[in-house]
Formats: sequence, C-alpha cells, structure tokens
Amino acid sequence: MAEENFIDFVKIQCKSGKGGAGSIHFHRGKYIPRGGPDGGDGGKGGNIIVTGNNQLWTLLHLRYTKHLFAGDGKPGSKANQTGHGGEDMEIQVPLGTVVKSVETGETLAEITHHGEQKTILEGGRGGKGNAFFKSATHQAPRFAQPGEPGVEAWLSFELKILADVGLVGFPNAGKSTLLAALTAAKPKIASYPFTTLVPNLGIVRYRDDKSFVMADIPGIIEGAHEGRGLGLRFLRHIERNAVLLFIVPSDSENISKEFKILVNELNQYSPELMDKPRLLAISKMDLVPEGQSASIKRKIPKGVPYCLISAASGQGLDELRDLLWKNIQGS
Repeated sequence: MAEENFIDFVKIQCKSGKGGAGSIHFHRGKYIPRGGPDGGDGGKGGNIIVTGNNQLWTLLHLRYTKHLFAGDGKPGSKANQTGHGGEDMEIQVPLGTVVKSVETGETLAEITHHGEQKTILEGGRGGKGNAFFKSATHQAPRFAQPGEPGVEAWLSFELKILADVGLVGFPNAGKSTLLAALTAAKPKIASYPFTTLVPNLGIVRYRDDKSFVMADIPGIIEGAHEGRGLGLRFLRHIERNAVLLFIVPSDSENISKEFKILVNELNQYSPELMDKPRLLAISKMDLVPEGQSASIKRKIPKGVPYCLISAASGQGLDELRDLLWKNIQGS
C-alpha cells in the first residue's frame, strides 16, 4: 500500500438529525364539524452510525470528508400520521477503528467485527402531536411539541490495525524481509532506515489450511514513546496485536540491550502491552559463520522464547511458524 494512501486518523464534524415537529390538527369531515384533535407525532431524526467493513484497510475514503449530517425527521400530519424518520448516516470503517469525541476524549465506539454497527450520535426524538395531549379535561389541545434537536460533535476516527502477530524492531532489523518470506505481501525493502513508512499486513499460511495475520510495524527507535522517529504515529497499531514478535538482527552490537530498549519503549507507551506474549527472533542468521550459532544464543536474554532465523535462506522459518501459532492459540 502506497504511503500516501495509508490514512489511519481523521477528524469529522458529525451531526445527527433533528426530530420532526408534532402536528396541530383537528379532524374535519362532512358530518363531523367539530372532530377531535388528530395531529400526528413528528418523525425521529436520523442517527450517526459506524459499521465495520472487512474490505477496508485504511480511512482513506474519509480523508477529505469534513462534515457528515444525518437526515431530519419529518413533521407529523393529520389523521394521526407520524412523520417519516430522518435518514441515518452510516459510516463504513475498517476493523480496528476507534471513534472518540474530540472535545472530551471519550471513546464512543470500537469496531472489531465485520458488519458490527454502533450508533455514536442519536437523532432527536420527534415531537408529540396534539392528539397525544387530549384528555378528559382538555379535549381540544391547540399545541404540540417541537422535535428535539440533533447532536453535533467533532469526532476522531483512529485506526489500530488488527493482526495476530505484530513485528517489533529497530529500522533495518529485517521485519519487512521476514513478512515477505512468510506471506504474499510485498513490502518495500531496502538497506536504509525507515524503509517501512506504513504498516504492512500479510497472511501466514500454516498447517492444515490454518492461517494467521502478521503486521509489519514501521521501525521503533529509542524515545519512540515520546514521538521520536515515527514515534506515536504507529505505536498504537501494536495495541491490537495478539502476539508481539521482536526482531533483532544477528549482527547487533548487543542483542540483549536492543531487546530491552524495544520492550521499554512499548512499556512506556502502554504498560498493558506487557501482558501480551513476547517472542524473539534473531534475524539474518545467514550472515553468521557456520558453527557460531552457540555464541549468538549466549547473547539472548533468558526466559524469552526465541528462534534463530534467516528470511533469505529460510532457516528456522518453520520453527518460527510453530512458535507463533502456539502462542496465538494460547493468547
């Protein structure tokens, strides 16, 4: 996906529809000169609704949308006829979208399933017609209710990618190369930092027609939780991943230190990320001379499940799939 087409945050002014006014009307007929009140109720205003769509991967379709208004309810009419309800405004969003109030920061909806619908702004109720107010002591009310106004608010739509496995590592750790080796995804790969500027998704095929989704997140650097590098822009995409796979290259000066820096950045950004399963893959093992694997293993932090892999040669990829699947099922 081209960088300019990956939009994961938009702000839109939304307004639900106002309710229709109730009707003030009295029945009149050829032989009924003084019929009773028969003014109908006004129709309800349209709602603002968000709907999950698994065919969308970005908020690009909302990029240039600044205002979205639902329809107003129609007024009631004679013969106790209720006015038509206002048309709802349905907003299609990719799975993983969080909708918040810009003013208060309150989360109004989180969409995680295809077809899931949530009303985020309720339309105004229609006003009662004068027939509603008829009573034994007040048989000819000459008043009705106006419709309730709609609700207007600025809303933010924030996409957090849904994936089973999130790849975490410094720039040039080999994340994109691994994604390309395990899936049909074709991320941009080069030998300079920050090659990946947007998250990339791929489906990893497993045994017996099983599969899982892997996301390559743009590289993290020390201080990312404070906004350094690509910083906060992409850290949020890790929040929805079931398993975190840390990638540290075999030619790293200090494998243990690099792993701890990455874990600390995630912890500083969101301590809840520490509850997710963490795995470690030592990449670029094809660069390690034969017989030197033992020295690499001694540099790996204790207690962390790991694999020694090479996306170029295929070394350790089957073992990595097994390890990932085991943790996805247990997460």
